[in-house]
Amino acid sequence: MNTSLHSKILGKGKPLLILHGFLGMSDNWKTLGIQYADHGLEVHLIDQRNHGRSFHSEDFDYDILADDIKNYIQEHDLDEAIILGHSMGGKTAMQFAFMYPDLLYKIIVADIAPKYYPPHHQHIVDGLNQLDFDQIKSRGQADTELSKYIPDFGIRQFLLKNLYWVQKGKLCYRFNLNVLSDKMGEIGDNITPSDIYKGPTLFIKGDKSEYIAPTDNDSIKRHFPSARIETIDNAGHWLHAENPIQFFNKTMDFINL
Repeated sequence: MNTSLHSKILGKGKPLLILHGFLGMSDNWKTLGIQYADHGLEVHLIDQRNHGRSFHSEDFDYDILADDIKNYIQEHDLDEAIILGHSMGGKTAMQFAFMYPDLLYKIIVADIAPKYYPPHHQHIVDGLNQLDFDQIKSRGQADTELSKYIPDFGIRQFLLKNLYWVQKGKLCYRFNLNVLSDKMGEIGDNITPSDIYKGPTLFIKGDKSEYIAPTDNDSIKRHFPSARIETIDNAGHWLHAENPIQFFNKTMDFINL
């Protein structure tokens, strides 16, 4: 089995690795990726294992995801990478920073804190598991069926980007739904209390999001003593999509420090 992570690489310059969230894919970051590349960075839009076009595996936790990124950096001979991770990707970035600080230049953690999160995607996973691709023959049909479980149009569109034609007339998900359903508990897993990364770190949160609370600031500073904490206006958990201009400007300011 090929265990190299799939990626799309844009631009030239200092490497910036972008890690999507749970049930996401590298394509979610394409627009911002082009902007970063236009501003002198070599952008690596990465599909994490069991997501996008990367390989499927029964093994899935943050130590393993961090090792995948280490292997990717070594395969591509990257020096002093910047890692930007959103949600689950932010947890991967944190774990990578603790395990392999010498491979890092800076990290950016988007709307996730170094703490345990109770499973809260169950209704989404349940809805996805209800879709029968022996019966569903179009994306529109899939959307109609999924709307019975997930009323939010934006969330459905995000999820249905993962549909592809595995063969003529047969739709399938790109993510490995069986393993991700089974490993839901790993997604919210806690950071080891003793872990510390002293390098430059930016935590960036949406002002309408509850993923990073004011009470998390002490924990962030304990694990990441050099951390800055910034807020994106008029944005929830999908801060990079809801206010991309401010997200881009604040992250570029940090990268250029």
